[in-house]
Amino acid sequence: MGALRVGIVGGSGLYDIPGLEGREWHRAETPWGPPSDDLLCGRLGGTECVFLPRHGRGHRLSPTHLNYRANIAALKQLGVTHIISVSAVGSLREDLPPGHFLIVDQFIDRSFARAKSFFGEGVVAHVSMADPVCPALGDALELSARALGLPVTRGGTYLVMEGPQFSTRAESQLYRSWGCSVIGMTNMPEAKLAREAEIHYATVAMVTDYDCWHDDHGHVTVDAVVAVMQRNADQARALIADVVPRIGRDPGDCTVRCDHALDHALITASEARDPKLVETLRSVAGRLLG
Repeated sequence: MGALRVGIVGGSGLYDIPGLEGREWHRAETPWGPPSDDLLCGRLGGTECVFLPRHGRGHRLSPTHLNYRANIAALKQLGVTHIISVSAVGSLREDLPPGHFLIVDQFIDRSFARAKSFFGEGVVAHVSMADPVCPALGDALELSARALGLPVTRGGTYLVMEGPQFSTRAESQLYRSWGCSVIGMTNMPEAKLAREAEIHYATVAMVTDYDCWHDDHGHVTVDAVVAVMQRNADQARALIADVVPRIGRDPGDCTVRCDHALDHALITASEARDPKLVETLRSVAGRLLG
């Protein structure tokens, strides 16, 4: 592996990273268009990192209208090897109250209005998503969260809904019956695209509310979510400040081999590949496409 660089994708409430040394905002352009915002480059504890506000500063973009492909491609172009996704979520479990952090290990993707792959007609690829997050990154997040005394749970399933509306009560109860832990709107296809780009990826989900299944907590409202989100954001910044240098010192052993996800994924014969799409894909899959 080449030089390590950690990417932070900041969710709702997290639009900047204080304490970054040598900070410089970088404007990116990708074959899939512009990302959500400029990217903030710098160092935390001597480790190179790149921060992208997922919804743009000021929260301009809804989950459906994010350019997920451009976001991941821009991070890849800047040399990011590891991504930590910070995401605000609703809880589907009594033991995950508002203010709790969950280090996710599985996803169920219920989004339907988003481009989900860099590949397509002319160059077809099928990456494995059986283990959709990097366990080594999860280890680092857990160590940092526990060292900081944050309320954290390791392992759980994140249900990704399309949005932008919150769930109906029937939907919320259905997802609980499936054994889901939290619900949010942004981590798919983000995780799938990170895997296609061979970037290590992990999610720390910050609970802002109980989804509407919980009779004692009433309906989900933006005001209530924002109040908890602001408290969570301070803890998330502390977590990032601790975990980025930790990864820099020891990225751990990724048993999923995220950085080799394309080794057996490309199915289109080399002579049948669309040259135009091959050229487009070089920025994310250049290791195999040359």
